[in-house]
Amino acid sequence: MAILIDDETRLVVQGLTGREGSFHGLRNRAYGTNLVAGVTPGKGGTDVEGVPIFDTVEQAVREAGANASMVFVPARFAADAILESYDARIAVIVAITEGIPAMDMARVVPYVRSHNGDAALIGPNCPGLISPGKANVGIIPGEICEPGPVGIVSRSGTLTYQIVHELTQLGIGQSTCVGIGGDPIPGSDFIDVLGRFEKDPETEVVVLVGEIGGDAEERAALFIQDHMSKPVVAYIAGLTAPPGKRMGHAGAIISGSKGTGQAKVAAFEAVGVKVGRNPTEVGALVKDLRGA
Repeated sequence: MAILIDDETRLVVQGLTGREGSFHGLRNRAYGTNLVAGVTPGKGGTDVEGVPIFDTVEQAVREAGANASMVFVPARFAADAILESYDARIAVIVAITEGIPAMDMARVVPYVRSHNGDAALIGPNCPGLISPGKANVGIIPGEICEPGPVGIVSRSGTLTYQIVHELTQLGIGQSTCVGIGGDPIPGSDFIDVLGRFEKDPETEVVVLVGEIGGDAEERAALFIQDHMSKPVVAYIAGLTAPPGKRMGHAGAIISGSKGTGQAKVAAFEAVGVKVGRNPTEVGALVKDLRGA
């Protein structure tokens, strides 16, 4: 099995007629994802390499059966695009767009979360997600993935790729890899995704990739202690970053003693989570846990 996306995923790309949207949307289709529609207002009735374009997401749902969306819309319009997908009853919304104003996400995220949790929002500023051998929605390179029992949830895009590669090189496949993004107000956090992995019968081990800044990792550690029966391996990026140093993500900044890498490592180790000091060690820890 997998979480969020699988063989039943029917993808609509908001912005499929744009350069980035078409490149990655068609790349997802080549991987095997069922790309059923694109949406660009004013271009309804056209197509992109045989994929029909609609003016609205609601039309894509009604006429093409879309149940997942990928947002490749410029940042100033992206929040409204997310809300359009939600209002069209899309089940999984993946916002790849970076640079969405935090105030926009402060409006969008509570709206999506307050309506009975009937939709999952991944991102923004994220690489998306992949369930190897089933579906790819985003920019994660499918070539490095293999189907298997390890779930991955990460704030970092490139570290997701690196750790997936390390696992695949060891012959260990992945159930689903989820890049939640590094913005201060994400649509889904570690706890949301960890809960889904806990319920997935074919995910045996979870890898959590965190980074400095905020308290998402500390809150995840408490959730693991109280709610997870499956083993978790963690990695924290930015352990050597000094206070006040900003990394690539808007949420990855240390303020005084809050959000340090050392504090996050300590929080995980206190609840029995093994923490790798580099991606290669993460792979080795997962291998040891599985007895491979």
